Formats: sequence, structure tokens, C-alpha cells
Amino acid sequence: MSDLTDKAESELSLAAEMRSRQQLKDRRLFLKSGVALTAAGAMTSSAIGDDSESEPTNSPGDRVVMGIMGVNGRGSAIARGMMAAGNTEVAYVCDVDTRAASRVSQLVGEVQKKDPKVVGDFRRILDDNGVDVLVVAAPNHWHAPATILGCAAGKHVYVEKPCSHTPEEGEMAVAAARKHKRIVQMGTQRRSWPGIVEAIQRIHQGDIGKVLYSRTWYNNRRPSIGIGKPTAIPDWLDWRLWQGPAPDRPYKDNVVHYNWHWHWDWGNGELGNNGVHGIDVARWGLDVHYPVRVTAGGGKYRHDDDQETPDTLMVTMDFPEGKSITWEGLSWSPLGPHDSGFGISFHGTEGSLVQQGTGYVMYDMRGKEIAKGNGAGGDKDHFADFLDGVRTGRLTNADIEIAHKSTLLCHLGNIAYRTGSVINTDPDNGHILGNPTANALWGREYAPGWKPEV
Repeated sequence: MSDLTDKAESELSLAAEMRSRQQLKDRRLFLKSGVALTAAGAMTSSAIGDDSESEPTNSPGDRVVMGIMGVNGRGSAIARGMMAAGNTEVAYVCDVDTRAASRVSQLVGEVQKKDPKVVGDFRRILDDNGVDVLVVAAPNHWHAPATILGCAAGKHVYVEKPCSHTPEEGEMAVAAARKHKRIVQMGTQRRSWPGIVEAIQRIHQGDIGKVLYSRTWYNNRRPSIGIGKPTAIPDWLDWRLWQGPAPDRPYKDNVVHYNWHWHWDWGNGELGNNGVHGIDVARWGLDVHYPVRVTAGGGKYRHDDDQETPDTLMVTMDFPEGKSITWEGLSWSPLGPHDSGFGISFHGTEGSLVQQGTGYVMYDMRGKEIAKGNGAGGDKDHFADFLDGVRTGRLTNADIEIAHKSTLLCHLGNIAYRTGSVINTDPDNGHILGNPTANALWGREYAPGWKPEV
């Protein structure tokens, strides 16, 4: 082969490489700037039941780079799922527990054949302009503050449920996403499960008549969390950063890594932990937005321990359309309606539909089964929906505004319980009316310097 040919091929190769680099740069700018996003009012989510399928792309310019905040539990599963989605990279693993960070970073490195950076403070992820997505899988009190900061830093956000710790934070998260034109999705996976999508389609097209009521429930057999003892903070834990926006509290040995759910400083009880999944589907099926009244009854009955949130709770949410949702949570008794620990039932003028697992069964007005359907569960479809939103700019199945409306119902239920009062609300935005005691719980106390701003 002549030197001239070698030179020509070299120049062609260099030109191709330069084009590839420019395409990657252009795509990165697209993902960062939100150019593909139109004004918030004009953006539309994917239509329910859209049968169109876009071809998957493996272009380097479509690679979505992310950092994952909180990997001890749910974050580890998200890391696996996002890597399995293809054309993604986990560039950062972040946790205030050095043991979890080390374990998951090793897992990520083995799967993607490239080690992620390990950090304890998620703000290091925000500083990196090469990161497209922040995944927020830390405890609930972190969800909205991290989402808001992520949007301000130009990151799209995948946030675990519930999307906020208070109603005020939920509104701020929506505002931050719209202001910075970011895609923000909550981890309510049922929004993307084919069997559930089909069930909602059948409800919306009138297969069980006019639907007036939805019942949701969650049952479990949780043990006592005991009485925590003040003790030295473990050397593997940054306790102050774990608390982050929450007020500084003494460390006790029965909080980390799960029992924080049952303390008001950090968690939202079972209603915010699992109730949000059922209530979200119920609100979707009934096609309702904000309530006019929320009431709650129950208490902490089963164990004599440090748990502050109720283990037995019944919440009723009434809507201006003449429709209602109820939620029944029993954390200590595993048997629920229809012999299941979790489910949603819809009741219409011509029949009913029960959603359990990944599918549904439909009944006529005599209780006879007339139809059923099922589909895949898990995270795959939900992650694919989110990543497609990041790449195209369209709102996703569990967009932050959808997420806030469903999470708000959980907050209002907890507020009704904590104040022992009827919560009357504005049907236009869910704000509490004429109840100063309840309204005091619309927001929360923050550690100095951590109050979110949009």
C-alpha cells in the first residue's frame, strides 16, 4: 500500500473521529441545555396506550451519564437496572455509608467495565458537567432538596417515591423542573407496567361504567424497631450529611438504614412508603387531581417502641368530581382485601376491577369475572420511559407534576392523622383551608443553610 493511500486513509479516519466527537459534544449539549424541551405548558407526556415503538439507539451521543445518590438499598437496584437499559453509564456512586459506596462501586465497575467515581457528598455529582442525570435514592427527607438542586445544576432527575417530604417541597420540585426545563420522574413503576396501563385504559373507556370509588391497601408483618440507644456514630457513617436538610438529631442505634421511615424528621410512615404506589394508581384510574377533603383514623397500636408514625391507618380522600379514594394500611397484619397484601380496586356503575401484582381482573355487577390481563413488572419499562424522556425532551409517565399530586394525597393523609382534624382543601391546588394547625405541617424545619429555593 502506498504512503499516499496511507495518508488519505489516515485523514479520513481522523475526519470520522472528529465528526464522532462533535456529534457526542452536540448530544451532550442537547442533554444539558434542554433545547429539546418546549415550554412546560406545551410539553405532553406519552399517550397512554400508544402502540408506537421507537427503535433503540446505540449512538455514543445518546449515552446517558448518571450519578446515583444513596446506594445502600434501592439505589443499588437502580444502578443495576439503569446499566441494563443500555447506552448508559454510572459515572458516580454516592453514599454517606462508605461500606455501601464501596460495595456498589465495585458492582458497577464489574458490570460496565469502567469504575465509577465514589463520593460521599452528592454535590460533587452536580459539579460535573459531564453528568446528565442525578438519581435520588437517599431517604425521603433528601428527595425534594436534592431534586431541586439537581435541576438547578442542569441535571435531569430520577427520584424515588415519595417525591417530597412535605407538600411545600413537592410544589418546589415541580417549579424547579419547569424553571430549568428538566425531566424529573418519580419511581412509581406501575405507571409504566403494561398490565396496569391496560387496566387504566379499560377504566377510562368505560368498561365498568362511571367509576366513583377506588380502594387501596397495604398489609405487612413488620417487627418492632425497639428502643434505640444513643451511641457513638460509626466510623463508616457521615451522620450529619445523612441528615442533610433535616435538623440535627442525636444518633441512635435503631435508625439507619431503614427505620428512619417511621420517624417524622426523615420519613412519611407507611402511607408515604408504600401507600403512594396504590394511591397513585387510584388517582390515575379515577382521573382526579386535587381533593376537597381528607380525613384519617388509626394509630400506633401493635408495638411499644420508637416508631412515631401510625402502624394502623385509614385515610379517605374526597374529590370535587363526586369520587373518593381510600387507603388502608396495616403494617403488622399481613392479610388484606382479596387475600393480598397490596392492591387497588375500582368500583363503577357497571362493574369493578381489581389490580393485584402486575395485572388485573374485571367483574360485572354480580361479581362474575368477565376479563383479565397481565404484563411485565419490575423497573425495566419505567427506566426505559425515563431515559427516553431524557433523550427526547418529552414528559414521562410519572412526571414530577403527576408525582406531586399523588404524593400530596399521602402528605394530607398524614397531616389529618397528626392533627386529628378534617382537612378541607382547595380543589385547584390541594392547599389546606381554614386550619392553621394543619397548615403548620405544610412545610418543615430545616438545618441551617439547607432550606430549598427555586
